[in-house]
Amino acid sequence: MRLDKFLKVSRIIKRRTVANEACDAERVTVNGRPAKASTQVKEGDILEIAFGTSPLKVQVLSVKETVKKEEAKEMYKSI
Repeated sequence: MRLDKFLKVSRIIKRRTVANEACDAERVTVNGRPAKASTQVKEGDILEIAFGTSPLKVQVLSVKETVKKEEAKEMYKSI
């Protein structure tokens, strides 16, 4: 799954366009490397997203095309 779509489906970032902009600004890294929006995400990857002063670091637990709002938090865990 594309990185920007994963960020939206997992509800880490609300809109895919915002996820795209974060990737373009090099605020998102996958496994320690700056990532483009088209980077493929798989289970076990470590994502770091720079939100202002507090970076968010999560591990991908599952990759699903669609999930319910209640199940979105089960797609990742904070590290």
